[in-house]
Amino acid sequence: MAYFEEINKIQYEGSSSQNPFAFKYYNPEQSINGKTMEEILRFSVAYWHTFTADGTDPFGVGTAIRPWDHLKGLDLAKARVEAAFELFEKLNVPFFCFHDSDIAPEADTLKETYENLDVITAMIKDYMKDSKVKLLWNTANMFTHPRYVHGAATSSNADVFAFAAAKVKKGLEVGKELGAENYVFWGGREGYETLLNTDMKLELDNLARFFHMAVDYAKEIGFNGQFLIEPKPKEPTKHQYDFDVATGHAFLQKYDLDQYFKFNVEANHATLAGHTFEHELRVARINGMLGSVDANQGDTLIGWDTDEFPTDLYSTTLAMYEILQNGGLGKGGLNFDAKVRRGSFEPEDLFHAHIAGMDSFAIGLKVAAKLLEDRVLEDFVADRYSSYTEGIGLEIVEGKADFHKLEEYALQLGNIQNRSGRQERLRAIVNQYLLETLAGK
Repeated sequence: MAYFEEINKIQYEGSSSQNPFAFKYYNPEQSINGKTMEEILRFSVAYWHTFTADGTDPFGVGTAIRPWDHLKGLDLAKARVEAAFELFEKLNVPFFCFHDSDIAPEADTLKETYENLDVITAMIKDYMKDSKVKLLWNTANMFTHPRYVHGAATSSNADVFAFAAAKVKKGLEVGKELGAENYVFWGGREGYETLLNTDMKLELDNLARFFHMAVDYAKEIGFNGQFLIEPKPKEPTKHQYDFDVATGHAFLQKYDLDQYFKFNVEANHATLAGHTFEHELRVARINGMLGSVDANQGDTLIGWDTDEFPTDLYSTTLAMYEILQNGGLGKGGLNFDAKVRRGSFEPEDLFHAHIAGMDSFAIGLKVAAKLLEDRVLEDFVADRYSSYTEGIGLEIVEGKADFHKLEEYALQLGNIQNRSGRQERLRAIVNQYLLETLAGK
């Protein structure tokens, strides 16, 4: 059955195209520095927002019109698989992602839930045989059900910890079965509301124990996907343990997990942490921990996770600048963890949204590649820090200076002369490159 029968496969038609169902800037076959756009960007569709979300918000019921919504249970799950692969093929995306409860309904017992997962996993595997699309990552939903009211791996209830472990065990098995390139841990309830009733040390220790168990089981079954942690500072819990990349990295280092994990950085989560998207990418990159990206954006006027499709070209440019300097995303990709707005409720809006996001990152890729080729920012930064390439600065960098030597040097200084950081000029240059790219120059 066709669910989007009036929509043909989305093609690249160039910036002058007026076709709303065409890419204007994303040309999957275009080569950038020896790789195609498709190879670099590695776009992925998020199953949950695209096929299960209905537009419900805290003040209103769902508005989404979906041609499969009249179905229930496993029939609904099977229809979503059919719709998903139709959309994957028509968008020509190479990857998709899901939580276990996105693809199959959770039943009254864990055994029945496993059975539902097995049915849909087999169906997805069968569809993947005739499709180029691959599983970028999967994960377990350990935040929606009331059992996770106090957390999952950090729950005060050992029974919940055990249940969560069983869910992840099954998730790793499903990931291996479908060839997942990564497995993500998002600790939606791994945090606390108040310290008055919280044993923080035990919760953090248990979270580390949980991750080590996952590492051990992955080795046991031969699951070779990269483990990823997705930081988020708050929402739904008041304070989540994976607050941002820096906090998560410190946790991984403390518990000897940093060799097994990298980060799945989400733009909107960076905003909630009080950072920019590029900041979180930079912190992950310079520590060798950038694994994958959830590509979305938030609303600066709204203080929660709005998960909008990315259209901010300045943000996509600076994000791709970091990703290219990282040498790409390896096994990771750009997953559209984004949902259409509640007022965009028709099925075709799913295509408009993904086209907009893919074009936005294609523009960002082009601009970032040109900035790096021309060494615009690199040369400026290198010159700004040139005092550390000779003299006392070089001695500091090489560890040959101590306080005695630095004091002796400082006593001989006259007036210290600083140089302008030229922030406004650099922003103007980025704007210039962006506008030239949009103009096709």
